[in-house]
Amino acid sequence: MPEPRSKEQRKADTLAKLGAAVADVWVATSDGVRPFLVPLTMAWVDERIALATEETAPTVRNLVAHGRARLALGPTRDVVRVDAVLERTVPVGEASAIGEAYAAQNDWDPREVGPPYVFAMLRPDRIEAWREENELKGRLLMRDGRWLV
Repeated sequence: MPEPRSKEQRKADTLAKLGAAVADVWVATSDGVRPFLVPLTMAWVDERIALATEETAPTVRNLVAHGRARLALGPTRDVVRVDAVLERTVPVGEASAIGEAYAAQNDWDPREVGPPYVFAMLRPDRIEAWREENELKGRLLMRDGRWLV
């Protein structure tokens, strides 16, 4: 098993994952009764996570109703887990800067689909990153929206 990475290296690796081309993420929300889990493509825009999906999708409905999501990037031996808060939703036609950043990072542009697609802008509140058991200690990189490294 490789030596555990430093917190600084974990943060750098986490930022690389968030900013990677075509970054796929599992997004967990809840309607207050049942959990809902869906894979989406994300973009890292001004230290926020931008998700693009239909305004009527359960993910958006749950985010608007409850304001929180948990996201997971990476395989089981290189995990980044993010607890995030919904800041706002923006119709894709009204989001030129977000849309440009999203399209630049991904292999599609939701603005070409048009309504009813929206960008859900999530502010990370807590971020953890680990690879193996020896990285469980020290996996917390962000708390209350502030980087700890």
